[in-house]
Amino acid sequence: MNVLAVLVGGVLGTGLRLGIDALLPHGNDGFPWSTLLINVAGSFALGMLVARFWPVAPEWLRFGLGTGLLGSFTTFSAVVVSAFLLTLTGEPVLALIYLLTTLVAGIGAAFLGLRIGRRPVPAIGPDE
Repeated sequence: MNVLAVLVGGVLGTGLRLGIDALLPHGNDGFPWSTLLINVAGSFALGMLVARFWPVAPEWLRFGLGTGLLGSFTTFSAVVVSAFLLTLTGEPVLALIYLLTTLVAGIGAAFLGLRIGRRPVPAIGPDE
């Protein structure tokens, strides 16, 4: 069941990544906004999921959402390739700025997701 969940999540995450890349295209010498946005959003989403749902979610769902969906949506290899291409096109300072921005924003987004995910959810019942 875990393998199937990772496969399905992987297909969905890859499709989402491709869609965002198509909406925010960039060349090899431009700032890779789509990759940055994808990785920061994925870090936030994983932080939220870990804080809110991991304690109660079944194992197959954690595998499907974490490893499958968000693992294929966010990729370190895309970060490295973008930075390398910026360096090759004569933009080493922009490559360094991109790497630092990705690291700081990714960690910040994960932290924010964990904090928000740990907030209590107000109960909504028939009396309210």
